Amino acid sequence: MSTFTAHLLAFAGAALLLAIAPGPATAVLLRQTIRHGRNRGFATVAGIESGVFFWAVMAALGVTALLAASEIAYTVLRVGGALMLVFLGVQAILRSRTTNAQQPAAEVATADAVVASSLGSRRSAYRAGLVTNLANPKAGVFAVSFLPQFIPSGAPVLATGLLLAVIWVACDSAWYLSLTTAVHAARSLFARSTLRRSVERLTGVVLIGFGIRLATQSRP
Repeated sequence: MSTFTAHLLAFAGAALLLAIAPGPATAVLLRQTIRHGRNRGFATVAGIESGVFFWAVMAALGVTALLAASEIAYTVLRVGGALMLVFLGVQAILRSRTTNAQQPAAEVATADAVVASSLGSRRSAYRAGLVTNLANPKAGVFAVSFLPQFIPSGAPVLATGLLLAVIWVACDSAWYLSLTTAVHAARSLFARSTLRRSVERLTGVVLIGFGIRLATQSRP
């Protein structure tokens, strides 16, 4: 096995372990999947991975080094991200007060309206995943310190960095898509409104906790 291949495999393993570690993105994904089902969950994963790819590419280009070097930029993004997480948490708690009753077919005006509503819901889920990831400056700082360790000496930095970005997204996606599928399969367990409300509230508290931790922690 060549050194280059060994570095890629090591990076893939590290990226998978990083994905498995729970964080704000996991909380948002679980909420979307439990409340709205697999399609919204997949859309959330797409948003999360867009954020991962953005940070990975920025790290490959060296742009996130500016974030690591600038105290003001890091603080602004950190506070903004914390506020967003708290907002999502409060929103989950407030929505836990309502039940998710099935909409009668008679209330559906036309098939086109259903499709438009579905597309709008998926866009909303995509934005939730994307914003959760982009609003976390630690992801950017981590990317710029994480990727370079797996670029072999003498390898083209930009090309290898972009390849690592693709591998990172692939490993991250594999975990989150598997998680979404498993949670969707168990949605029947959350059919009872009382249990669903409890999950909503717990998710909200977790997101608020992540937001507070992000706001109070010092930069890495």
